[in-house]
Amino acid sequence: MRKILFTAAGIGLAAIAAPGFAQEVAEAAPAAEAVSAGTAYILNTLLFLIGGFLVMWMAAGFAMLEAGLVRSKNVSMQCLKNIVLYSIAGIMFWVVGYQIAYPGDFNGYFGSAGFLYPMQAVGSADTETGYSVASDWFFQMVFCATTASIVSGTLAERIKLWPFLLFTIVLTAVIYPVVVSWEWGAGWLDAMDFSDFAGSTLVHSTGGWAALAGAIILGPRLGRYVDGRINVFPGSNIPLATLGTFILWLGWFGFNGASQLAMGTVGDVSDVSKIFVNTNLAACGGVVAALILTQIFYKKVDVTMVLNGALAGLVSITAEPLTPSAGAAILIGAVGGVIVVLAVPMLDKLRIDDVVGAIPVHLFSGIWGTLAVSITNPGVPIVAQATGVVATGVFVLIASAIVWTILKFTIGLRPTEEVELAGLDLDEVGVEAYPEFARGV
Repeated sequence: MRKILFTAAGIGLAAIAAPGFAQEVAEAAPAAEAVSAGTAYILNTLLFLIGGFLVMWMAAGFAMLEAGLVRSKNVSMQCLKNIVLYSIAGIMFWVVGYQIAYPGDFNGYFGSAGFLYPMQAVGSADTETGYSVASDWFFQMVFCATTASIVSGTLAERIKLWPFLLFTIVLTAVIYPVVVSWEWGAGWLDAMDFSDFAGSTLVHSTGGWAALAGAIILGPRLGRYVDGRINVFPGSNIPLATLGTFILWLGWFGFNGASQLAMGTVGDVSDVSKIFVNTNLAACGGVVAALILTQIFYKKVDVTMVLNGALAGLVSITAEPLTPSAGAAILIGAVGGVIVVLAVPMLDKLRIDDVVGAIPVHLFSGIWGTLAVSITNPGVPIVAQATGVVATGVFVLIASAIVWTILKFTIGLRPTEEVELAGLDLDEVGVEAYPEFARGV
């Protein structure tokens, strides 16, 4: 994603894509279809900023989705975790994360360009970059925060606040940036032509692998699996979860659309609009697939599966939202919806307790979307895609497991049984989300 260099050529603009750029630009746009370098700088910066605040709005989507899918005694905790993890991601990505993700010249595996990323001086603008340095940092940071949000929902209702936040520090400062550097930072995956336009693997699977490691080490909620039975813990507020899903859907247009990274030519703007359409259709495909499949399997439609079907469709198309046709986008998203319906009961059989279904949505659908790139973009080798999937999984799973294990045997991950049964809102937060209901008033 994520470096572009623009230079003026007559009245036109030549777009030169540096390594890791999501959409490779083979030739300069015709002069009649491009704007001046200064105008392109403004438009590109605006694209980053609009895309960035749309992705930031996804933090609200995650908070509402999780608040709706957990029990009422844990709603305040989920709201607290989501606003704090976003803040931690912002600070850590400024302190060190961005410099690891985009280290410049490095060995392709691990690197850093220092600490405390410097922003541009007041009133200054380096038009050679083609965009504002600050807008680029902001756009990258909100992606980092999204990765941490994925972990929050999976581990809900049985993890203490402070160990979760300590893990978030490591995830956003080191683990996620290292994975990003391999592709968007011109690392070894980029060198072998691995392609992940907006992050099906780099963002979503990374969050999914970290969540999976945490869920295994943390264990299930009390009473979730008893004597071979799977006890269902209904969410507290389905309308809220639905609102969260729509907010995430809206934010995804910034997530995928702004990953075009350029808006200085007619072609770029046209491509952004196509990305919007394919992103929307993939989500539609995921919804319809989950709708039909749950009716067939359970004789009733499961609204939580349908909500996750939308998200799975969005994750699936994120690795390549530009090259598929409209029909292909629907099918790619539909497969994501099918994955959710099949994977949720599979995890229950394995006694892996994923409260909101984030592992099927972000990890499994992220893997599918990454591999599907080679179907609609024949220039991307399937071997490279599979290598990226496996490498990300191995690194994130091992690194996350190490951090979770250290936290478990030092400060501890879980509250006492009494606290977990009473709900984390009372003990960890001190503010109940629904005090009238909890007190029976």
